[in-house]
Amino acid sequence: MYDVDFVTNFDNREIHHPFEDSQTIFGIRLSPTIGLGFNDSIGGTHRFMAGVSYVQPFGSKWRDCTVNPTVYYQYDVKGFRLNFGFVPYDMLSEALPDYLRSDSLAFAYPNIQGVLFQYRSKWGYADLFCDWRGMMSPDTREAFRIVGGGKFRYNWLYAGGYAQLNHLSHNAGTVHGVCDDIVWNPLVGVSLGYLTPLDSLALQAGYVGSFQRDRKAGQQWFAHGFHADFMLSWRFIGVRNEFYVGDNQMPLYPQYGQLVNQGDPRYQARIYNRTDIFFYLIRRSFVTAYAGWNLLYLEGHGLSHQQQVVCRFSLEPLLRYTKLTKEERIAERKAGLKLRTLSYR
Repeated sequence: MYDVDFVTNFDNREIHHPFEDSQTIFGIRLSPTIGLGFNDSIGGTHRFMAGVSYVQPFGSKWRDCTVNPTVYYQYDVKGFRLNFGFVPYDMLSEALPDYLRSDSLAFAYPNIQGVLFQYRSKWGYADLFCDWRGMMSPDTREAFRIVGGGKFRYNWLYAGGYAQLNHLSHNAGTVHGVCDDIVWNPLVGVSLGYLTPLDSLALQAGYVGSFQRDRKAGQQWFAHGFHADFMLSWRFIGVRNEFYVGDNQMPLYPQYGQLVNQGDPRYQARIYNRTDIFFYLIRRSFVTAYAGWNLLYLEGHGLSHQQQVVCRFSLEPLLRYTKLTKEERIAERKAGLKLRTLSYR
């Protein structure tokens, strides 16, 4: 078995708030894997895959690249899927929300380091994973997080949520102290795209709560907020709007940054709104390319801008596509335009 995943990511950020810097993230990510697979007598599928994920920023030298292993075992049977090892985040049933995983980290660090348990059915899905982000050593602090998420669907209505236990400990040297980051987000939503001429029409809303603690400093914070997400798309154009109002969800970010908080630092603002206007340049099961203009409003800091051009190619869907008949390809293209989630990326 083999696969190749390739991403080109251009992300230009013109920022006018103090929570992040203006910068341009521009580079490629190449993730080839090869392995073995077989079916057992009870209908289960076993896969062992190994490869690397190579990230190279444009305008840089070889020494500036990063190479991370992709090595995992997967067992899939009757809706249950178990994954052990360095598992691609793309295995998740749906992408994590921005307050749990920023888009910059999603590009630079594509793998879960640990385990991923999943269940899927016609009623929805449930995912649970442990990402061991840091091994205790003289130079590295022990860090891990456990994240669970899922949705139950009935026709156009769904309910579910996310929960996270995030932990940063000391290293084996001179750095001591423990930080905790606990997040919970129950939500409800409607997905009406398949009932309309539109490809996607979805609205989701929920409560976001968190508890953060710096044990060494003897400080702790509770935060509460409201989060809403809306998306509308038709053929090759669409708009998505994300809105948050509430307390600072990342009080430890100024001191520890992404060592603790893996989400978008904009959630430190009391009011945050992000409007994405996007255009698909190519949209197939095996290759997607889009351009987006994102308007970012944070209370007290005016309007910031973000421009993105992203192209992604995957070999495995292409191999499946080449085996389809002409009629099956037309049906797949029509079905592919009907989005059931809030993600367009």
